Amino acid sequence: MALLDRINQPADLADLTLPELTDLCEEIRAFLVEKISHTGGHLSPNLGVVELTVALHRVFDSPNDKIVWDVGHQAYVHKLLTGRRQDFDTLRTFGGLSAYPSRAESPHDVMENSHASTSLSYALGHALANQGNSHHTVAVIGDGALTGGMAYEALNHLSVLRPGRLVIVLNDNGLSYQPTVGGFAALANLSHYRLDPRYEWFKRNLGKILRGLPIVGETADELAKRMKDAVKQLVEPSTVFDILGLKYSGRIDGHDLAQLEETLERAKHYQEPVIVHVVTEKGRGYQPAIDDEVDRLHGVGAFDIATGRPRKDEVKLTDVAGRAVFEAAKANPRVVAVSAAMISPTGLGEMAAEMPDRVIDTGICEQHTLTLAAGMAMAGLRPVVAIYSSFLQRAFDQIIMDVALHDLPVVLLIDRAGVTGPDGPSHHGVFDLSYLRMIPNLTVGAPADGAELAAMLSTALNHDGPIAIRYPKIAATSLPALPAPPLKIGVWEELATGEDVVLLAVGRMVEPAVKASLTLGHQGISCGVVNARWVKPMDARLRDWVERYPRVVTLEDNVISGGFGAGVLEALAGTPLAAKITVLGIPDRFLPAGSPEAVLRSVGLDQDAICERVAALVKG
Repeated sequence: MALLDRINQPADLADLTLPELTDLCEEIRAFLVEKISHTGGHLSPNLGVVELTVALHRVFDSPNDKIVWDVGHQAYVHKLLTGRRQDFDTLRTFGGLSAYPSRAESPHDVMENSHASTSLSYALGHALANQGNSHHTVAVIGDGALTGGMAYEALNHLSVLRPGRLVIVLNDNGLSYQPTVGGFAALANLSHYRLDPRYEWFKRNLGKILRGLPIVGETADELAKRMKDAVKQLVEPSTVFDILGLKYSGRIDGHDLAQLEETLERAKHYQEPVIVHVVTEKGRGYQPAIDDEVDRLHGVGAFDIATGRPRKDEVKLTDVAGRAVFEAAKANPRVVAVSAAMISPTGLGEMAAEMPDRVIDTGICEQHTLTLAAGMAMAGLRPVVAIYSSFLQRAFDQIIMDVALHDLPVVLLIDRAGVTGPDGPSHHGVFDLSYLRMIPNLTVGAPADGAELAAMLSTALNHDGPIAIRYPKIAATSLPALPAPPLKIGVWEELATGEDVVLLAVGRMVEPAVKASLTLGHQGISCGVVNARWVKPMDARLRDWVERYPRVVTLEDNVISGGFGAGVLEALAGTPLAAKITVLGIPDRFLPAGSPEAVLRSVGLDQDAICERVAALVKG
């Protein structure tokens, strides 16, 4: 790493020759493969943007110029070039380097940006605020993120406001997690002329030339416009950017450093927004990623460098959910699966391969996804929406107005619920119980294990209204027998009885609750445990349990505000029984990255902390 070791800030790139820069890019790729093989992380997106990131930092003056990374998992190279090389061994660990841009880490990071399609809005805001000074704003957005509606809203707005010193880099690799969905993916055969100085000279001077001809003024202007349009069509076909009146250059080889720098330098000097369309290869330089036809090893855990295969291969609740939906679809032709650009990550890959017409990828469009499912349900289908908890937040209004208001049989399979771990504050799914529990007509379940997850799906597909099933990113002991028998809605499972205290636990908290009860038993504290698997509606026996025990502790990996424990208190409001309730959950703050065990320990929700808190409560 002779060259990489010399780069501690972007200015250190200035004196390198083109051959040295080429060698540096290869060193960066080798460094990323080595480090991510141990820590896990987003591998292929970063391998694809090495030259682009180097070029950006040579042309622009970060942090004076702001570089905004859409879906910030492609910012690892940016971190390397801005002084964080020594921290990469701590990537995605508790207290370590974030997997996304982080304002707390570096002045070079503009925001924590890990949800897609937001960069153009952020960048437009910065560009408007910076009018009148010499600073540039650069937004780097992938073709996958440009399928999101918010990106189009921003494009529409910036085409009207048209601030200067705003450069938008469209990183086109044809993939987000999987091949990009939607009409925008059809942008192809675009040439590299739009920013050519000769073309610009022609456009500026054509009107002057025509005005010298013996035709009257307005007619000359109209003729000039028609001739400009005709030349433009000869040079390259129209794009959505032309319709919006935005200056466009594409398609640029995203691995050609010289061409990248030349194009970005030209783009800097326009007093209006400029689109630079670059084409990159996701996973470039690492053959196992290139050979992976599904997602190019997009997001990985620790893996073997030689093969690209995970070092730890286990069945997860995600696999259980995907297999259960697949088996249900085999038995019921009305079952369809829908996901927002997350087919493989939500476990639907096998079903998509076998039933491609029954698995719908909407692109990164969560709002559209939910309303699409509502329309399907209205027409008699049984749609199952597989989505991460954190991303479902983006479709909150659609859950209420389009699904629940119409009481439609839409199933929400909410993956990565609760504390997810290494991806950090934007990916912890610790708000879903709070924002789902308040919605009329919606049933909410939280299975404790894979068998219960499969059983809840059976329940949901035989229910006439909407059901949300939330589950964490954890291992399952095995794939349960399918189809699983349905569970009765609103009935909890009493796992142990006691005399001193009862733990009402939800989802992943059931296992530590059971283990804590055994430890407490050795300490002389008699502890009951209830698997409160239906958060809404709650079990009608709740009052009986509360009356039976002198102390009641609720356990959830959701924020305390509005969560399961809050629901228990609401059910007992106005009665003396409410005073018996102690709510344990996620405190009122965003959680850091780290293993789920480390994060739960940090907020007092690991087994040892539960024992200490319950023992202190009982012993008073």
